[in-house]
Amino acid sequence: MPNTGNAGLLPPETTHPQVRLQTLINLRWLAIVGQTTTVVLTSLALTMSVQLLLCLVVIGFAVAANVLATVIYPTSTRLSDRAAFFFLLFDLAQLAALLFLTGGLNNPFALLFLAPVTSSATALSLRSTLTLGVIAVALITFLGGYHMPLELADGSTLTLPPIFLMGFWAAIVIGTLFLAGFAYRLTLETERMSNALLATQTALAREQKLHDLGGVVAAAAHELGTPLATIKLVSSELAEELADRPDLHEDVMLIRSQADRCRDILRSMGRIGKRDRQVSSAPLEAILREAAEPHADRGITIRYDTAPLDGQQGTGPGLRRTPEVIHGLRNLIQNAVDFAETEIWIEGRWSTEAVVVRVIDDGPGYPADVLSRLGDPFLRNRRRQGYEGMGLGLFISKTLLERTGATIAFFNGSQSGRNRPPKRGGAIAEVHWTRNTIEAPLREGLGENLPFDVASEISRR
Repeated sequence: MPNTGNAGLLPPETTHPQVRLQTLINLRWLAIVGQTTTVVLTSLALTMSVQLLLCLVVIGFAVAANVLATVIYPTSTRLSDRAAFFFLLFDLAQLAALLFLTGGLNNPFALLFLAPVTSSATALSLRSTLTLGVIAVALITFLGGYHMPLELADGSTLTLPPIFLMGFWAAIVIGTLFLAGFAYRLTLETERMSNALLATQTALAREQKLHDLGGVVAAAAHELGTPLATIKLVSSELAEELADRPDLHEDVMLIRSQADRCRDILRSMGRIGKRDRQVSSAPLEAILREAAEPHADRGITIRYDTAPLDGQQGTGPGLRRTPEVIHGLRNLIQNAVDFAETEIWIEGRWSTEAVVVRVIDDGPGYPADVLSRLGDPFLRNRRRQGYEGMGLGLFISKTLLERTGATIAFFNGSQSGRNRPPKRGGAIAEVHWTRNTIEAPLREGLGENLPFDVASEISRR
């Protein structure tokens, strides 16, 4: 069940170019040193007949390109996908030219074709990597049949038997495709997880700010309550005494109305609660209602069902009221509301050992092909037109709730094997806590408003 409510959580920096020019320049210098050393040693120490001057000219092009890039661009420059593609394409063409002069695929250094394509797979888009891979395969194939011979000192030509040449070609092509595919997939998964964790931290920070802001406002309302009440009382007495003075009576009534307005504003701003002993815990049903509140007016009926598990007796437990719990449950409820037909159910169950929350809708349920992967970041689903991006919201919910000690499961009502009303057969998200990890004693009375201690809040997180 997709969730697009968190699409704006990632900062814009995550979409900026990620390839540092200096990194590619350093890799090219390393290649230049290796190429120069190999060509010179092959020509002088091994007494092979190679086109030394032409090889040095080809290597010189790489040196000139590096020097030019260093002079024109700052070392901190980050290349766009297109610019990095052409940078690696130049390296690929330069390597092909050097191999053309030194025996083509008969040269064991033809294996270096793996480097530019694998580098592209770790830093560039899929389209750029595929294009570079196709060009690399084409160049490898060309070098298999067309190249300058690699001659020994006695004039004999160093040539591999055709079957070995074909095997070497196949090994390079397969190795290029395999390593590039593996590097691309690994980098993609790492980037997705990194971005998803960043989005989770951002969502939690927002929820924590709202939580703390509500506490500050409620504390202000509590502290300003007495002065506002005094203003209202004095203005009422003045209004009675100045009943025969219409001009002054009107001013006094205005003061009284504005005092009432200040009280109402502070009360509405502080609805979330305050940083005191009571709101650090709340009954299970109160937590569920608070989590569902932003989605109560979206045209979907939200039904609450709280009861003990397996016919046990007793009142519902008090839960720790933390931003992780509220925001995690809220995302699950948003997912249910997004694809419900007419209504959703929020079940709360408890026993002496566990607390279980289920969010159920009457929609079509989770697609079978993605059910086993729910909770992974950026899992995409185009099942409904104009609505895609499944995964980030569920990943945030799963991550935040697991921080509180919960385990989360996703399944469809038709597969659950549980006894429940027939309508409750859509998608189900189940959150399970052991009672001692989530329970917090309910306190009587509001208690004293306490200042926020930033150091203790950070250490608690």
